[in-house]
Amino acid sequence: MILEFLGAAHEVTGSCHYLEFGDKHVLVDCGMEQGPDLYVNQEIPVNAAAIDYVFITHAHIDHSGLLPLLYNHGFRGQIFSTVATGQLCNIMLKDSAHIQMFEAEWRNRKARRAGKPEVVPLYDMNDAMGVLTHFVPCEYHQMVQVCDGLKVRFVDAGHLLGSSSIEMWVEEETEKGRESCKIVFSGDIGTGNRPLIKDPEYIKDADYVVMESTYGDRTHATPPDYAIELARVLKDTFGRGGNLVIPAFSVGRTQEMLYFMRRIKTEHLLPEYENFEVYVDSPLAVEATSIFNKNVEDCFDEEALALVQQGINPIGFPGLRMAITSDESKMINFDEKPKVILSASGMCEAGRIRHHLKHNLWRKDSTILFVGFQVPGTLGNALLGGAKEVRLFGETIEVHAKIENLPGISGHADINQLTRWVEAFEQKPKKIFVVHGEDKVTEQFAEHLRETVGAEAYAPFSGDAFDLLTGERIQEGTRELVAKKDKSSKASSNVFARLLAAGGRLMTVIQKCEGMPNRELGKFADQINELCNKWER
Repeated sequence: MILEFLGAAHEVTGSCHYLEFGDKHVLVDCGMEQGPDLYVNQEIPVNAAAIDYVFITHAHIDHSGLLPLLYNHGFRGQIFSTVATGQLCNIMLKDSAHIQMFEAEWRNRKARRAGKPEVVPLYDMNDAMGVLTHFVPCEYHQMVQVCDGLKVRFVDAGHLLGSSSIEMWVEEETEKGRESCKIVFSGDIGTGNRPLIKDPEYIKDADYVVMESTYGDRTHATPPDYAIELARVLKDTFGRGGNLVIPAFSVGRTQEMLYFMRRIKTEHLLPEYENFEVYVDSPLAVEATSIFNKNVEDCFDEEALALVQQGINPIGFPGLRMAITSDESKMINFDEKPKVILSASGMCEAGRIRHHLKHNLWRKDSTILFVGFQVPGTLGNALLGGAKEVRLFGETIEVHAKIENLPGISGHADINQLTRWVEAFEQKPKKIFVVHGEDKVTEQFAEHLRETVGAEAYAPFSGDAFDLLTGERIQEGTRELVAKKDKSSKASSNVFARLLAAGGRLMTVIQKCEGMPNRELGKFADQINELCNKWER
């Protein structure tokens, strides 16, 4: 029974953990890196076609974004998630594929003019559509018998609509007989007292815990009334005659901002500008908002549920405008009236927000308001750090807009909230693996748990592997830092990686054919040899 750490080890994004027991191969999360990669990440130790099951804690791309690539490389197993997570992945993975294809085409236009090799998207829409057919929706608290030796249960993590911590019971035949182990994967743990969604649930027991540590080195300030704080920023910006541009994740943060905007209007917190308009410029955010409205009973907290029961839409109000088409998006910047623009991505790395930044960063009357965590190395992080100029669409843009940050609006628990989550275990787990945090933060939080909770805590690196029946580390991962690579060379290598994956998948299929009739095996061998003969020529 082996647990190996692949992604989000001494890093914040790209969550991926590999579990092997008996003849089964399992992934928990399959996330995409966002921002620069710090350490060299180990590859999944088996071919994608050999993965039997994937369990997704929530829909954010840094936890689900490489599922289409896994499918592209031959995965055809089952993907288990909560109902809402599956619904959100249905739009987010298709949106991610669209971005991959759009950016590849944009770079290829430049590459063709410069006589450089064309790049290939990491995956395309067919891969996203294909992997979505493998989702298995699960209800919160439902005990799911996945196969002999594996059952799981999803509980609410309070981080995002549908987000979960996963309880996993694993059994394996050994020389000593049938041995068992319970592993808990925290996913991303929420702060509690969030608008719309429920507070995180506590878990009572586990042999091993894999937990996040995004804010494991700090405490959140006592949260202000965000509607009042937003009204202050709005009044200041509109008074200068500018726009308030809010880079926000399409799923989760955008809906929370709409909740506060509704409060500003219904509670008359901005009497000077009561008729202000809010543009949500993200087709993904529009679809996600619809999904929020479909999951009221299972996912909304008591306050939001009470509003719905009174016939009030918690995230709807007069003056809310949805921009879906590219023409509707472009028209926003031709309207000179001061307004709120909510657009993605939240870290300004892709999407329509970059166009709005291009049109507003140079304006002294506009404000750019950040309301979420900005990974170091992203454009959002650079702007928060005081960048005087940035490059957008090949053009240098001077930064004259007011840059603001609303502290405390976070979907991640702070050090005290994370500690309380650990203290809820009635018996100390054998080991707590600290992941999903910046390099030094994972080490600091592991040390904090050892000192304050008395738990055996360890911050694994990518490639570290543990035997869960003995608790011993059986493989040491890499501590190698990533060398800077040319983006075009990285993108152009995707095709060869796909070819290698196809070869691995072929071997997996061949191994599963053992025992078939000789006539069929011979026919299969002839087909493979014919294909090899073609390409050897």
